[in-house]
This record gives sequence, structure tokens and C-alpha cells, in this order.
Amino acid sequence: QVQLVESGGGLVQAGGSLTLSCTVSGRPSSSIGMGWFRQAPGKEREFVAVYGRSEFIDYSDSVRGRFTISRDNTKNTVYLQMNSLKPEDTAVYYCAASGYVYYTGRRDTSYEYWGQGTQVTVSS
Repeated sequence: QVQLVESGGGLVQAGGSLTLSCTVSGRPSSSIGMGWFRQAPGKEREFVAVYGRSEFIDYSDSVRGRFTISRDNTKNTVYLQMNSLKPEDTAVYYCAASGYVYYTGRRDTSYEYWGQGTQVTVSS
């Protein structure tokens, strides 16, 4: 059974940076595609970034150029480096995993496993 544990959320001022981590257990991170999603209050969950099994990387238009997804297979961990944060980035951030996401995985229905979420709050 794959389990995902996120960490690194918090409160930051606009223009600041945060790094989220998602540690995988139960399966090597190199054998699964990993995605980051977020959900703001009153809004639907939306795609943020994906690191596919093929090492294909994709970002939503709203974060491209500001966020960077990376993976450290020695630590079984995927990271989301978030720079130039904006108040509209405020949300609960979730990592997700799938053995079937080889390339891009923008739909949340593509993922079998989900973390518990971590809150990111960006103040103006």
C-alpha cells in the first residue's frame, strides 16, 4: 500500500518562497508518477505540477516559471519549490501518486493515492 506524507506548508508573505515535500512509502518513487494539486476554499481542486514516471514534467499555466517540481529517489521524496508566491496561491496542497502516470497527469482522477494535504497561506 502506497502512503504519501506531505510537509512544508505554512504562512508566507507575498513574494516569498516555500518548499513542499511529499515522502512516499510502500513503493519506490521512481516507479510512480507524482503530482501536486491544490484546493482553495470554495473552489475545485486544481492541477499544479506533475513528475511522470518517464521523468516528464508539466506545470499549470498559473505556476509555470514560479514553481519547480523535483524528485529525489534516494529519499523517496518529491518536492515542490514555490517561489514568487502570490495570495492566490493560498490553498491546501496535496500530493498524489499513480503507477500509470508516465507523462503528464493533469486530472485528479488519474491518481490512486493521495496525501493528507498541507496548508499554504500567502499574505498580501
